[in-house]
Amino acid sequence: MDIKILCTGGTFDKVYYDALSDYQIGEPQVEWILKQAGVNFSYEIESILKKDSLDITDEDRAHIVASVKKQTCQRIVITHGTDTMVETAQAVKVFSEKTIVLVGAMQPARFKDSDAVYNIGFATAAVSILPAGVYIAMNGQLFDADEVQKNRDAGRFESK
Repeated sequence: MDIKILCTGGTFDKVYYDALSDYQIGEPQVEWILKQAGVNFSYEIESILKKDSLDITDEDRAHIVASVKKQTCQRIVITHGTDTMVETAQAVKVFSEKTIVLVGAMQPARFKDSDAVYNIGFATAAVSILPAGVYIAMNGQLFDADEVQKNRDAGRFESK
């Protein structure tokens, strides 16, 4: 396997039923995206959480860390909600021998105008070529986990 993809939910996997209903975190959309793209690398997907990132607790973050720890694969992509992605990136920094890229979406993957498809392609390319470390891939840019913040007003990630 070239890449392990750990899915935690977030906007990437949100499902909205109608304008009057609340959302739910659905099944990971990464498999569908990668199949549609016809990628030519081996990967394995594991859903480890189904939460909005604002609902991720310290216990959940410890579960993410434990999930990364048990991986034999050196290249890991973590799909994650954008609001607390930086905090999770900081938590997984203990794995200095692995290349880990966190990625999310500002719009659910199920939406036609979602950035999810582009972002997961960008993240899988990045994790394939980067040296060991923890990174965030969003908005067509790659950030070191220590040098990034989400700009909620602008709807994007940027360097600190």
